[in-house]
Amino acid sequence: MRQLLLSAAIAAALGAPLAACNRAPAPETAATPAAAPAVAEKIVDEHSFSQPDKVRITDLALDLALDFDRKVISGTATYTLDWLDKSATALVLDTRDLTIDKAEGLGADGKWTPLQFSLSDKDKVLGSALTIETPTRPAKVRVTYATSPEASGLQWLAPAMTEGGKLPFMFSQSQQIHARSWVPLQDTPQVRFTYSAHVKAPKDVMVLMSADNDPNAVRDGDYSFKMPQKIPSYLLAIAAGDLVFKPISARSGVWAEPAMVDKAAHEFEDTEKMIDTAESLYGPYRWGRYDLLVLPPSFPTAAWRTRA
Repeated sequence: MRQLLLSAAIAAALGAPLAACNRAPAPETAATPAAAPAVAEKIVDEHSFSQPDKVRITDLALDLALDFDRKVISGTATYTLDWLDKSATALVLDTRDLTIDKAEGLGADGKWTPLQFSLSDKDKVLGSALTIETPTRPAKVRVTYATSPEASGLQWLAPAMTEGGKLPFMFSQSQQIHARSWVPLQDTPQVRFTYSAHVKAPKDVMVLMSADNDPNAVRDGDYSFKMPQKIPSYLLAIAAGDLVFKPISARSGVWAEPAMVDKAAHEFEDTEKMIDTAESLYGPYRWGRYDLLVLPPSFPTAAWRTRA
């Protein structure tokens, strides 16, 4: 359709002077009404149940706990919402194999009240639509949930699958549409949001996310993160395990298991040079830090950036 409209516009522009050369000017008449502007084509993501043309998540706040024994993440996800359609009465989120305990809306009085919700039958590719009834279109909605031990976007590694062989390891892979298996959300690149997270874990593991990670963070089982730039859902990421940090430069470094952190830092020692080169071409780096996470040997890819 776009090509058709473009071709018609070109034909009209080229045809006018040719017609003027071949016939006398037409008599003056009332001004011809201007053509109506073209209606923008609605973009539909066939891999998402969400309806971002009606309401969009602008911020996500996670409060989670990691259970390595059960291979489960549980907690709450709180969404700040932008209601684009003032007649909409539901928030639809993408999920896959999640247990939904409750949904709540934030009232004008500052109190959370229960909301009715339902999960659709599971589609083998897309998962299930979580439909939350929101007749008053609250500014915030909160969902309490838990993941499945078989969550497609989470990998739980036994100690034997790590370099150190002492502690378990967990990491996420949200691409392409696996974020919905560990967070109920609008799992489509049409929607971009900021996020924050509070994560509790066993005290012997370090937790990282695709956000502001503190290189000097103490391994105490209680971690907080902030991502001030808007990202799509496929860049939402988490990892936890026996991880230590080694700096490469003032704004770049490597997280890895103790037995491999020195080798990892050597492997990526030119990271700062690459950032400098990119800045000389495109301007200042906008994401603050550029840290990398090197996963255990059982993962077939070398690195995973801790900042999107």
